[in-house]
Amino acid sequence: MTIQALGYLGIGTSSLDDWTSFATGQLGLQQVDRGGNTRAFRMDDRRQRIVVDANQPAAHRFFGWEVASAAALDALAAKLEAHGIAVTREPQARADQRFVGGLISFRDPDGTQLEAFHSPMLADTPFQPARNISGFRTGPLGMGHVVLMVPDLDTTLAFYIDLLGFKVSDYIRTPLKACFLHVNPRHHSLAIFQHPARHGMHHLMMELNCLDDVGQGYDIAQSEKDRVAVSLGRHPNDYMTSFYTRTPADFLVEYGWGAREIDDATWKPEEMTTIASFWGHDGLIRSVAGSDAPPPGDHPPPPPEGRRAPLQVVEGGYQKISGVCSWWDATAG
Repeated sequence: MTIQALGYLGIGTSSLDDWTSFATGQLGLQQVDRGGNTRAFRMDDRRQRIVVDANQPAAHRFFGWEVASAAALDALAAKLEAHGIAVTREPQARADQRFVGGLISFRDPDGTQLEAFHSPMLADTPFQPARNISGFRTGPLGMGHVVLMVPDLDTTLAFYIDLLGFKVSDYIRTPLKACFLHVNPRHHSLAIFQHPARHGMHHLMMELNCLDDVGQGYDIAQSEKDRVAVSLGRHPNDYMTSFYTRTPADFLVEYGWGAREIDDATWKPEEMTTIASFWGHDGLIRSVAGSDAPPPGDHPPPPPEGRRAPLQVVEGGYQKISGVCSWWDATAG
């Protein structure tokens, strides 16, 4: 597989101070000094994961996708060029700004700026979150996932699958068209939704190591007027328990915990019949559909009553309890 993980996100802004307050106080990211009109933030052992640049317009975004090596980067550049995609081999100065060994840039069919890189640099000091959280689930899974809105799903999907090597996790055709794609065991590192009038980034997902970190983040977001865009809930496809918060830009951050993993040896993509969650996530359909959202009494049907799924818990992140009844044994079995 060519692309291995989502490595970093770049954001243009006219509100550096708002971004600093949000990234540290709400998300718990660690600010690192970059000087001038640029702010950068860590979420793990990487030198930076989010770069906010006041020299770029507010609508500017770039997404950094990691590959295995310099040879893999060269092979990707050649493959893109062979299919008529313009590729820029960025100078070492730009790679140094991104804290990577090598870098190319290009655009997807919707015009989204993409970068591919190899050999990310690690920080000299441990990650120090700006508020008391247990940290983020990153490593080989990457920094999280992103969701893009595009006018033509099929064209964009072909680009990411055929040229970049993404694989389908699951998809939906009605009442909207969307596809969830993976490049590693994370259920999806990219999701693409079709919308005739909207395009660009819908949200960035960050996964925490502890459910309580999400709940405490929810309390912080609720303390600010209109900060919460989508209420706490649990998704039916990746099993993430999360909420969505408004950022100083025109996209959201999904702050979540407990997503499932994919094993390519056994995984079979399924067609979803609804994006409604197991519970909660009020406001999600409105955030995706915008003015096309159905009225409050006309939402897509939820998952079948009684549908539930085991929690996805890392070893050591749980304690088994006693007192399980025979009825539960029969239900869970």
